[in-house]
Amino acid sequence: MYDTGHGVVQDYGEAMRWYRLAAQQGNALAQYNLGFMYANGHGVSQAYAEAAKWYLLSAEQGYTWAQFYLGFFLANGQGVSKNLVLAHMWLSLAAASRFKPPFGSLKTIDENERRALATLATGARGKLESQMTPDQIAEAQKLAGEWKPTPERSFAN
Repeated sequence: MYDTGHGVVQDYGEAMRWYRLAAQQGNALAQYNLGFMYANGHGVSQAYAEAAKWYLLSAEQGYTWAQFYLGFFLANGQGVSKNLVLAHMWLSLAAASRFKPPFGSLKTIDENERRALATLATGARGKLESQMTPDQIAEAQKLAGEWKPTPERSFAN
C-alpha cells in the first residue's frame, strides 16, 4: 500500500517499516517485498546482499517471484557468491511453480502472469546451462527435485 501509494501517499520508508514487521513474523510476501525494496533502493540504500537474504527467506517458503530473483542473483553473483548450480535450482523451481500465495496474503497470480514468469525463468535457466557442465546441471536438477518448502518462521532481524 505505502510502496505503491494505493489509498495513501506513497512512502517507501513507511512501506519498509510495515514489510519488516511482517517479514520478521515469517510472511513470505513481506520478505519478498523487503528484498525487492533493497534490490531497487526504495526507502533504503540499494543493498543486494540484504535483498538476497530476504529473497532467500521468501523463496524457501515457495514464493515464486523470490525464487526467480534469487536464481538471477546467484547466476550473476549479485549480493551473493555466484553459484550456477543453486541458480539453476531456484530458476527451475520458479519455472515449475503453481504459485500458492502465502497464508493471509491478498496477492494472487493469474495464469498469464504465471506463464510469463515460467517463460522468464526457463529462458534464464537455458542461458545458464550454456555455462554449466552436464554434472552441474544434473546436480541442480536433483536439488530441485528434492526441494521442499519450509514453513513460516519468526525471527528478529
